[in-house]
Amino acid sequence: MTGLDVMEFISGKRLDTTVIVVSGDTSINSAIGTLRRGAYDFIRKPYEPEELLKAIDNALRKRYLEKINRRISVKLEHSERSYRYLVDSSPDIIYTLNQQGNFSFLNDRIESLLGFARDELLGKHYTAIIHDEDCDRAAYVFNERRTGERGARNVELRLKCKQGSERYRLFATNYITVVLNAMGVYKNGGRVQPMLFAGTHGVARDISERKKAEDMISYQAYHDMLTDLPNRALFKDRLGLAITHAQRSGHLLAMMFLDLDRFKLVNDTLGHVKGDELLQAVAQRLKNTLRKGDTLARVGGDEFTLLLPEINSRDDAALIAQKVLDELRRPFLIEEQDIFSTVSIGIAVFPDDGDGIDDLIKNADMAMYHGKWEGKNNYQFYSKAMNVVFQQRLAGESELRKALDRDEFVLHYQPQVNIVSRKIIGMEALIRWQHPTRGLVSPAEFMPLAVATGLMPRISDWVLRHACAQLRSWREAGLPPVRVAVNLSPQDIEQSRFVEKVLGVLQDNYFEANALEIEITENVMMRDIENTMTKLSRLGALGVKIAIDDFGIHYASLNYLKKFPIHTIKIDQSFVQDITSDASDAPIITAIVAIAKGFRLNLIAEGVETLRQLEVIRALHCVEMQGFLFSAPLSPADATRILANQQELFLPLNHRNDVSEH
Repeated sequence: MTGLDVMEFISGKRLDTTVIVVSGDTSINSAIGTLRRGAYDFIRKPYEPEELLKAIDNALRKRYLEKINRRISVKLEHSERSYRYLVDSSPDIIYTLNQQGNFSFLNDRIESLLGFARDELLGKHYTAIIHDEDCDRAAYVFNERRTGERGARNVELRLKCKQGSERYRLFATNYITVVLNAMGVYKNGGRVQPMLFAGTHGVARDISERKKAEDMISYQAYHDMLTDLPNRALFKDRLGLAITHAQRSGHLLAMMFLDLDRFKLVNDTLGHVKGDELLQAVAQRLKNTLRKGDTLARVGGDEFTLLLPEINSRDDAALIAQKVLDELRRPFLIEEQDIFSTVSIGIAVFPDDGDGIDDLIKNADMAMYHGKWEGKNNYQFYSKAMNVVFQQRLAGESELRKALDRDEFVLHYQPQVNIVSRKIIGMEALIRWQHPTRGLVSPAEFMPLAVATGLMPRISDWVLRHACAQLRSWREAGLPPVRVAVNLSPQDIEQSRFVEKVLGVLQDNYFEANALEIEITENVMMRDIENTMTKLSRLGALGVKIAIDDFGIHYASLNYLKKFPIHTIKIDQSFVQDITSDASDAPIITAIVAIAKGFRLNLIAEGVETLRQLEVIRALHCVEMQGFLFSAPLSPADATRILANQQELFLPLNHRNDVSEH
């Protein structure tokens, strides 16, 4: 074959080799033909050996350089792929701007963070993605000309997300927050201007989640998470600003302290989850009473504060306070039952009731407690006289607590008699305070304080334990069997373990449950009806007797006599005392007697002091009585003696034959 055939073969087989043609054909066409077929060089015969060696040396050098170039190209390609992978896989937005501020490069992260495809932004000005409020600050960093460490560092900006596209409907927010680093990029401009500004290179890192966390921490520091209301810290800050403004403008401002009444009952009976639901519902209703500019805050468990800036007079504060009371008067539906949650409100007015934050809060708090002492569900304005009353109450509370600790209380017992059988049927336990300096103190003097300070449950526990212990003592002494009656307050029944406490006392004293009678007033039944009925029914089912004290002077529905496990009703002494002078009281007692008979309840008349009262009541078919006509409350020793000699109680009847004269 010819040399050209060999070259055709090498080309056809794609053999990687370099061809040098040595030929005796000296025509130009022959040389051109070989070069067109890929020959590296063409040498004519005859030739010098050095010429051939030089051609071979050049060919080998070219082969070597091509090999090096291929290696460099492979490395560059690999490096470029790695760079592209790192740039596109970066969690940050990486971009380059030209001299005019238009995007010349963007990595893929722009799409996942902002929703824009790269092609949408390439060639666009950077302001296309800048939040409108941040354009001034962005102009500084996106036009950065400094390089290296002098470039822009950690500049915080907001970038707009793409909106309205079906593809990017998952972008729920309008913007993200980024921290941006940038520096200028330069190119060689020749001898006249060696470095020409070519644009800006930057990296933007998404810090939205961190900003949200920081905002949440800041929000939690100044807000109550349960009700979403300002907390104590934020309220005091706003109160301080309001005081400063009031001092400049000469306006009044009012600060209210609100405390829910009987909130502990809801927690104890329905649990803390439902208690939280009640607090949220209360907060929502309280918001409905606000004016624009007012601040409502939750500062404690069931405590709220309300700031009323720029009021004209105290009447404005009273109007808002009454609106709050009216708003909370409606029941709350919790656990599928109506819960009534009233509130006590204390009001302090700037500058009359204090010119500082702490003074206003303290005085409003004091006024609120005064409202609780006055019966709850009301509002009270602070007055300087409250300081004296408050100090007296604090001193009285301290004395009362010490009296409990020192066991300074004693029980007296007033007999309940049946005038037909002429026997003592029961003893009502009545507490007295054996004060170390004041002597025997009536319960009328310290019971209101005990209720206001929450000490009633402790006192009632003491009464229940000592009364039952005394009854056991009488039983062990062989005295005639009687029942013992103990008065209990709403606070006692509201306790979560009320039933267990009563049963525990009965078990400790080893006598049957029907020897104990618990006296409650009508208003007890009206407070938390379902819970009270459940607890009393449990006791009634075990034999404990339930009596309604002071019947007729409150507002209980007769329907409750059917629902509740009532055994006895006691005619209030106010009807008994006036029965001989006020003819209108006789029909009332007649009606009460008929009610007792209709519901098959036992009936006792309280406060019987004269024979005339006894006779009239007996004529109305009420034969069980209690009062000074028979006996005043007796010490345990005297009560024991009377039980042993019951005839002493009926001496007035034995010595009077004609009771109509008295």
